[in-house]
Amino acid sequence: MAKRVFITGASRGFGKLWAEALLQRGDKVIATARDLRTLDDLVSRYGDNILPLQLDVNDRTAGFAAVRKAKEHFGGIDVLINNAGYGLFGSIEETTEEEARQQMETNFFGLLWLTQAVLPVMREQGHGHIIQLSSVVGLISFPVLGVYNASKFAVEGLSETLAAEVKGFGINVTLIEPNSYATDWAGASATHTKGMPEYDAMKAAFLGGMTDDLFGIPEATASTVLQLIDSENPPLRLFLGKYAYQWVKQVYEGRYAEWDSWSEASAAAHGK
Repeated sequence: MAKRVFITGASRGFGKLWAEALLQRGDKVIATARDLRTLDDLVSRYGDNILPLQLDVNDRTAGFAAVRKAKEHFGGIDVLINNAGYGLFGSIEETTEEEARQQMETNFFGLLWLTQAVLPVMREQGHGHIIQLSSVVGLISFPVLGVYNASKFAVEGLSETLAAEVKGFGINVTLIEPNSYATDWAGASATHTKGMPEYDAMKAAFLGGMTDDLFGIPEATASTVLQLIDSENPPLRLFLGKYAYQWVKQVYEGRYAEWDSWSEASAAAHGK
């Protein structure tokens, strides 16, 4: 059966790629974007199978209204893909209050508002799948991306808790954790802090290590995402790309070694 999939941030990158992959196989897609003109090509090709909606995910009221329109139009929502977000590049010391708050507003709060909006629809249906676009840096951290890292760590904690809360309603939750991909995320969609010379050497070393091989091909993700959407028992976490698992495994092995070395001191702190 055709699925009804609500995708935020469908104007470019993963959002647009996955929207088109779903439409190509006959699914119904509610595609949101700040600028509806970015969806004109999909509308012209797929007609009534796509419902384009203008949406700034930071606007909680607008998010709830968009979900209501989607339900009225297609009769329900089977899958929500919270894809909208962007990268903030810069050291933590360089980051302004406005930059930090805006990063969290979009990457975390925008995702939270759409999640809250769709839950009553999915509970009423007795089924649903909420897919949160996290990142490998929701599990490990890299320099130059501190506040972005923090936003994705927050998405991880929220979504793991959500999965436990809604399982009894027939709703699944999946965190997609990509490694680097050649999308606009690090290009036109990115925001950069005003640099401080004290961090120039660190930034150069980090960015110099980001070789072309580390960046996956965005189009290659579509078949895996479709497989995830079709799964009767989807995972809570799904890596995308060949490096994500390697990076996380290496970091977690180091964490376990450190925890083990301090385990006696940790236990002693319990007091009984």
